[in-house]
Amino acid sequence: LANMVESGGGSVQAGGSLRLSCTGSTGTYSSGCVNWFRQAPGKPRERVAIIWTAGDYTYYTDSVKGRFTVSQNDAKNVVYLQMSNLKPEDSGSYYCVDDCSSDEIIIRAYRDWGQGTQVTVSS
Repeated sequence: LANMVESGGGSVQAGGSLRLSCTGSTGTYSSGCVNWFRQAPGKPRERVAIIWTAGDYTYYTDSVKGRFTVSQNDAKNVVYLQMSNLKPEDSGSYYCVDDCSSDEIIIRAYRDWGQGTQVTVSS
C-alpha cells in the first residue's frame, strides 16, 4: 500500500526463518492496528497476523499459530513479522496494512497493494 514499506523477504528452505519489517512512510501508525496479509499466486489474499499497537495484543490465523510472531519496536514505528519453521505454503507476497477494519473490509477497500515483500520457501 502506498503509505507502508515492507522489507525482509527472501528465499529460504522449508524449516527456515525470515523476519519481515513494516514501516509507515510517515513514521507512525495512525489506526492503532497493523496487519500482515499475504497472497500467493492464484490464491486469495489472507490476513495472517494483526497487532494492536497500543497494548501489544496479537492475533494469528490458524495456519501460522506457533510459527509466526508479530511484534513492534519500542518506538512503536516498526512492526515485525518473525516467521519460523517456514513451509512452502507460506510462500507469497506479504503486505502490511495500517487499519483496524476486518480482513474482508480491508481486502475490499484497498486497490493498490504495492509490491509487498516476496517470501519463497522451497521444499
